[in-house]
Amino acid sequence: MKGLAIVRMGVDVPYEQAWNLQRVLHGRRVAGDISDLCLMLEHAPVYTAGKRTLPHERPADDTPVIDVDRGGKVTWHGPGQLVGYPIIRVGDDVVGYLRLLEEVLIQVCADFGLAARRVEGRGGIWAPGDPGHGLPDRRLGTIGVRIARGVTMHGFALNCVNDLSWYNRIMLGADADAGVTSLSAETGRRITVDEVIPFAEKRLAEALGVEPYDLYEEDLS
Repeated sequence: MKGLAIVRMGVDVPYEQAWNLQRVLHGRRVAGDISDLCLMLEHAPVYTAGKRTLPHERPADDTPVIDVDRGGKVTWHGPGQLVGYPIIRVGDDVVGYLRLLEEVLIQVCADFGLAARRVEGRGGIWAPGDPGHGLPDRRLGTIGVRIARGVTMHGFALNCVNDLSWYNRIMLGADADAGVTSLSAETGRRITVDEVIPFAEKRLAEALGVEPYDLYEEDLS
């Protein structure tokens, strides 16, 4: 079995630092200098905008937003949210890879007793609502990727125990009638990123048909 290296970068990681590292690792993976890996981390608070972000979907109060080369729209990253950046060779099947990441997040939620699902026409994974009682669908996680020369960049974000008020500036457009939530909010108990990482790495490795193993950031040089 081939393995999947898991690199835990810690907390409050500046977005640009992780993005720059991704670009370097992507080039090395394309060249065959390294094997498949996944960065796991918590960002310092930041808004990022993917290629499908429309002007009216940006924060109306001129909050800074970093434009990035992934798919998807505007989102937030920050403390209490698990972010995973797989740098893996998958070929050119973007849709299949998106479905794989969605299933990984759905399985991670199930590991914590929460039944998450896809919602037609909306990206990410969701806690189902109850329209009859005025309860909207609530987004638990987002996915935005880039595949170039058969190798992935960017990835997924799963809300664990983050402050949900950060989303107030950006739940616009097609998702204006939706909500946002976290594992902790849905289960009624505090679930930290550190608790979730072992499940996320296990489920991702299973989906890829490999075994996970730890790799330290200093070993990437």
